[in-house]
Amino acid sequence: MRSAKQEITETVKFLCWLHETHGRTIQTCTQNDVDQWIAAGPTTRHAIRTFLVVSKRDRLTTVTLDHRYAQTCPALTQEQRIAWIGELVTGGSETLPYRVAGVLILLYAQPLKSIVRTRMTDIVDEDPMAITFGKHPVDVPEPFATLIRELVHSRTNLRTSNNDNPWLFPGTHTGDHLHPDTIMHRLRRIGLSNLGARNRALDDLVVECPPPVVADALGYSHQVAFHHAERSAKTWARYTGRRIR
Repeated sequence: MRSAKQEITETVKFLCWLHETHGRTIQTCTQNDVDQWIAAGPTTRHAIRTFLVVSKRDRLTTVTLDHRYAQTCPALTQEQRIAWIGELVTGGSETLPYRVAGVLILLYAQPLKSIVRTRMTDIVDEDPMAITFGKHPVDVPEPFATLIRELVHSRTNLRTSNNDNPWLFPGTHTGDHLHPDTIMHRLRRIGLSNLGARNRALDDLVVECPPPVVADALGYSHQVAFHHAERSAKTWARYTGRRIR
């Protein structure tokens, strides 16, 4: 049932985009249209495959979409990362707590076990807003700052865990936070890969900043940060050279 619902939702999104962006229908859709749609969004967009298979069978189109295969070391593309951030900030695909958790992964490469342990005191609502994951706070840009602010003022489960609960993501028992698996299953349900999103975020962050700075700010070891820097073909020396130029 959930899979069928997702196929319908993604197909409607695709057809609306096809009409609004290119003025085309499924009968006039090109292979490039499909490739562009898939490349620029989250992995859930592959759910249109069933619609394309049926449309081709009924001779409404000639375009195709291959099955999606899992990667050995999963990572979203940068386009998919940006699309997911937009979806979670402005969309209605999930409730507020899980949207915030998803963007914490996509923006700051935070593991789920760290996300659920985020305390209310880790957030400083000034201009700009800041949040602490590691050794020092990092800025929170708009419109995500507004999203966090909304969550701070509308946390769930406080009736069962009391208003003094210190966690940004309160659990169902007094004093507890949400279990990491709870968030993982909710994000997986909408098609967001926790590991793929975290890998992409960290890969991109160590390109923009020195790996030790990223590690200290986000609560990672320097070894992990340098591993991602090497995987992105960016080393500290190359970063320094780019800054000098």
